Order: sequence, then structure tokens, then C-alpha cells
Amino acid sequence: MSGIEHVSPLLALLIQFLGVKGAVWLYFVIINVLSILVYNLGFARKLSFGKNMVIYVLMVIGSFILLVLSYQLPVVESLIVAAIVLGIYRIRLYIHRNNTEAESE
Repeated sequence: MSGIEHVSPLLALLIQFLGVKGAVWLYFVIINVLSILVYNLGFARKLSFGKNMVIYVLMVIGSFILLVLSYQLPVVESLIVAAIVLGIYRIRLYIHRNNTEAESE
């Protein structure tokens, strides 16, 4: 395929296996899932259902911008790294809280 060398490596791999249309839709779903994961791991607060739905709808709309940027920038790869870092942070925070509760008893 001509022009495939100008897209991100993950998208190029998906295009080879799924074709352009399937790869773009899968990439969009991956961006949405990772964005929601990063939001929940690092930034989410206890909100009502309606407010959460507004946030998620706006996140899906914003994912279109990330999809366009991800053709040449490592957006998905960056979201994966952010999810890993925030996941490690949450695990360490959980362990620290359990240790502090055990010491205080």
C-alpha cells in the first residue's frame, strides 16, 4: 500500500490486517477505551450518572480529534503508557493505604 509508511506503526499494522476502514474503526474504539481507562484511573471523581454521561459523550467527541492526530503521532501508544503509569500509581496507593490501616490498628 502506498502512503502507509507515513502513519503510526500500530495503525500501519492494523491496516495490513484489517484494511483501512476496519483499522480506523478499531483504532477509534481503542482510543475511546484507553481514554476512558486513563480518565477513570487518574482523574475521575464521584459524579452523578448524568454528569458522567456528559463527560463520556464529550470524550467520544474528543476522540475524533485524537484519531486524526494519531495518524502521524503516537496517541495510542501514549495512552497505553499513561494507563500503565496511572495503574501502577493506583496499586501503590492501595498498598500504602492498607499498610497504614494495618499499622494504626
